Amino acid sequence: MFFAWPVGAMLTRGFLGEHGVDLTGFAEVLGSARSWRIIGHTLFMAVAGTAGAVLLGIPGAYILYRCRFPGQSLLRGISTIPFVLPTVVVGVAFRALFGPGGPLQFLGLDQTTAAVVLAMVFFNFSVVVRQVGALWQVLDPRTVDAARTLGASPLRAFTTVTLPALGPAIASSAGLVFLFCSTAYGIVRSLGAPGVGTVETEIHRQTHVFLDLRTAAVFSVLQFVFVLASVGLTQGVLKRTTTGLRLQQSHTHRLTRADVVPLALTLATVVLLVSGPLVSLVVRSFRTAGEWSVTNYQLLATSSGTGYAGGATVLEALEHSVRIAVDATLITLVMAVPLAFLLTRPVRTVWGRRLQRGMDALIMLPIGVSAVTIGFGFVVSVQLAAPQLAYSGALVPLAQSVVALPMVVRTLVPVLGAISPRLREAAATLGASPLRVLATVDGPFLLRGLGLATGFAFAISLGEFGATSFLASPERQTLPMLIVQLLGRPGADNYGMAMAGSVLLAVITAAVLLICERLRPRALRDRAPEQTLGSSLATPSTQKVGAL
Repeated sequence: MFFAWPVGAMLTRGFLGEHGVDLTGFAEVLGSARSWRIIGHTLFMAVAGTAGAVLLGIPGAYILYRCRFPGQSLLRGISTIPFVLPTVVVGVAFRALFGPGGPLQFLGLDQTTAAVVLAMVFFNFSVVVRQVGALWQVLDPRTVDAARTLGASPLRAFTTVTLPALGPAIASSAGLVFLFCSTAYGIVRSLGAPGVGTVETEIHRQTHVFLDLRTAAVFSVLQFVFVLASVGLTQGVLKRTTTGLRLQQSHTHRLTRADVVPLALTLATVVLLVSGPLVSLVVRSFRTAGEWSVTNYQLLATSSGTGYAGGATVLEALEHSVRIAVDATLITLVMAVPLAFLLTRPVRTVWGRRLQRGMDALIMLPIGVSAVTIGFGFVVSVQLAAPQLAYSGALVPLAQSVVALPMVVRTLVPVLGAISPRLREAAATLGASPLRVLATVDGPFLLRGLGLATGFAFAISLGEFGATSFLASPERQTLPMLIVQLLGRPGADNYGMAMAGSVLLAVITAAVLLICERLRPRALRDRAPEQTLGSSLATPSTQKVGAL
């Protein structure tokens, strides 16, 4: 109801007019040179961000997963930090690096396309590292040794033996990164939407500036087509590159002289690209008028920033964000728990299994649809049908729960899928009612995964920006929205408040996810969220996901 209806309403508005099928909106949009510049700019940034993440991620995967050296765990942890940060915080961190007073201001990259691409690489570096590294770690090294024995150079052995074997993992991670880059609305908005903008910023512009919902719907349909084409292309590449592999237990070796180049590249990436923006963000949040100070943090409780036009303070926005995230978490869990049970129930009939797989694919669909499209779909469907619901502020947690639902379900499915059906059968044979079987057999497993699922839902909702920017009222601004607004306002105080607010949001999100990680079952701790998501896009069946 809260996904198919909004997205269906958005698609319908693009194809239908007052008198039936009307494609003039597509003709107007596709006949405009500016539209093609926006489309080209979106694809260019997504392709460049994907290429950068893959080129830096492959040596990173080798060093962090195939080699063994002191400090490796710390380096892995630092490389993972960007992916768990809200996208708005990522954008603000690069503004702190390239913006006025930043250590790299002299490069002139502030609010440029290059800065957006670098932020995309920063955000998705760990996706490639963890997906490719997980496979690389278990590849049988004897195949490469055989090639070297036959006279192949290290480079030839890598390009002819190792690289083809890593093909499926590289294709899967590249497809996922392209999807994230083409829907990186929060990063683009917080970095000033350089150039002609992107398809998503144009949807927001047409909706909020020109109130042209039809043109916005056409751009939403085009954005939806990009996502479908990306998933289809990834599936095609996966089929062509998937081959039988010889795998073994995790295999690592000590660093050698041959590892100097990938080690240097990985260290440079982690220190300069990953740590640089984060350190710069923290430092800038404590700098006022060229001096060390906590003034920016003191201003979080006030609305006295120069050029400030009123509205909620940063702390009030944080309070709104927390309340909305709590509501969204409860809604998500109410939907996710029964769905996870349905997806993990053993089904004996062919039609039952097909229905289960179809339901699994439907639940995962929101991952492949931009949060902007979901937010805009809420505007043209639920908000129009029930304006009183929109006025109450209930649409924001509903939209955030739609965004968080796939991740939460995918968190619970492996835990519930690990229950042996024989346990339920034994309990039933001993006379336990279905309700008692649910409470005594499934209940303890559910509790193991529920803490992690709750934390993920809360963290995702707390940092959500795309759908919220379409639905939140000025009276109930969330912290990510207020941070972007502060960046667009003149005055050093507003800029400093945006920096301090971003640090606050990053610390809270990281703390929630750290607690979630400690609550995670030990057997699942080595799996990254992006691994689960990426695998789900590639193989939506419950059995394959459970096998991960």
